[in-house]
Amino acid sequence: MVLIPGVIPGFNVACRALTAAGDGVLLKVPLYPPLLRVPGNVGITMDAADLTRSASGRYEIDFEALERAITPRTRVLLLCNPHNPVGRAWRREELGRMAELCLARGLAIVADEIHSDLVFPPHRHVPIASLDPAIAGRTITLMAPSKTWNLAGLKFGLAVIPNAALRERFAGARADLVYGVNVLGYTAALAAYRDGGPWLEELLRYLETNRDFLVDYVRRRLAGVAVAPPDATYLAWLDCRDAAIPGGDPFTFFLETARVALNDGTAFGRSGQGFVRLNFGCPRTILTEGLDRMRAALAALR
Repeated sequence: MVLIPGVIPGFNVACRALTAAGDGVLLKVPLYPPLLRVPGNVGITMDAADLTRSASGRYEIDFEALERAITPRTRVLLLCNPHNPVGRAWRREELGRMAELCLARGLAIVADEIHSDLVFPPHRHVPIASLDPAIAGRTITLMAPSKTWNLAGLKFGLAVIPNAALRERFAGARADLVYGVNVLGYTAALAAYRDGGPWLEELLRYLETNRDFLVDYVRRRLAGVAVAPPDATYLAWLDCRDAAIPGGDPFTFFLETARVALNDGTAFGRSGQGFVRLNFGCPRTILTEGLDRMRAALAALR
């Protein structure tokens, strides 16, 4: 383990360590915006493949598109597992196919697994590095207690790097740039991981109930909006393309008309137009009020 002040600096440092100018990083979109910024930060190309969305709203990996996106200069798969924003906890067989592709094409893997503690039954989090020693040897796994225990402001994360040579490259890339962690963040992380299990169990039950309430509300009361139940995270990816929203911009519409601040789907890449991301990690009273405001705004359109 290498302690770092967060997952975001971790995946930027990892890509600096594993690429040179003009190399490429493989991504699956839509995707968490800081991950999309890595190519620009590091000076490499974005080799992106779109996830496919079924009629139910559930996203799957298009493995043919993923392989087509790889170029001779692609060096790294930047994996988000569980995936933000679509909420998929990738299945073992899906991760296995990605791992086989990386082995065949000589790609390293940088895995953002920050939401790994927040997975709802019957789904399970499978770290891609756990599949096989050969995969572990080319993987940098990034985790943090920040999402699970709401400790983002304390700036603590960790990189799990079994391969000593890879660990040395990572450490070299962060020298004089991204230092270790502060003592308060370290103490809070230790307390969370050591003593926070019972609290996390209660949190997961509450989040799962919030998720189910949200999905039912959207399907019954938000005309023209669709959502698939996320396997993991506390984030819902709302498809508003059939809601007849003026200009096809649900982010601005709900902000100005309903006074509800969501995340703009366009920030998540080329396939995010017409979508918004909703955070249901909050008291149910606040979630209900926000959804009621959105319902009233949509009703006024009709």
